Amino acid sequence: MTPGDTDSAEAADSADYDAVVLAGGAARRLGGADKPALSVGGLPLLDRVLGACADARRTVVVGPRRSTVRPVRWAREEPPGGGPLAAIDAGLRQISAPTVIVLSADLPFLTRATAHALLGAIGEAEGAVLLDPDGRDQPLVAAYRTEPLRRELALLATEHGRLANLPLRLLASELSLHRLPDATASFDCDTWEDLGAARARIRDDGRVLDEWITSVKSELGIDLDVDISVLLDLARDAAHGVARPAAPLTTFLVGYAAAQAGGGPEAVAEASRKAVALAARWAAESSKPDAEPPKPDAG
Repeated sequence: MTPGDTDSAEAADSADYDAVVLAGGAARRLGGADKPALSVGGLPLLDRVLGACADARRTVVVGPRRSTVRPVRWAREEPPGGGPLAAIDAGLRQISAPTVIVLSADLPFLTRATAHALLGAIGEAEGAVLLDPDGRDQPLVAAYRTEPLRRELALLATEHGRLANLPLRLLASELSLHRLPDATASFDCDTWEDLGAARARIRDDGRVLDEWITSVKSELGIDLDVDISVLLDLARDAAHGVARPAAPLTTFLVGYAAAQAGGGPEAVAEASRKAVALAARWAAESSKPDAEPPKPDAG
């Protein structure tokens, strides 16, 4: 099973889950910078992660309060800066869903499809975790059954007398987990070099449009599946059949018309279909002019 599997995504569509996002680390390898606020593709890292779990029933961000792209609940670990286990525990205190997805706030390439794949991969296990390129568990890119996660945290707190500053590996080692390899979604920004690599990668030709659309939707507060190929075809037809400036103007009007019709993918598709047909008729008139009427008889 891969993180983009359709079956996993469909299974997660109706899943009852909450999300806990850890955004309170010291970022020592970044010189103490406010890592969740650093941007990749024009969006703060935290907002990119919040977009990946936007359909969670409840989202708790553990860390200092800040502006976010969507409403969330806030929590703080005890003591502040007490490490990931203390932060997870603080987040779990505010959720009630039977399943929880636990994420760090520095994952620039995490997508909703990957989040759904993790949720759908749990099966009979107690959780599902991504693997990094070296095959190592990434417990902060994972989905867990809530009660087993609470149980293990309680056992660790009893055994060690605290959760603060305990290594994260202690948690994963005691849970039955399914594992999904995903070198892209598990990529995190721990250093300035990582951040630079993420910013360069997001502008690669193979993904720049998808990433740009994701950023625009997040910035505008739009949750809509966009068929990029349809809109690009429309822009091409308008540019070639009418005039180059017609491309952005036409796509704007298609979006406005779709909103007027109630929004949604169907409304966008119908407005695009009408505009494409109009551009084709316009182009046909330009390339195949009607035959000239016969000239009057000179005699």
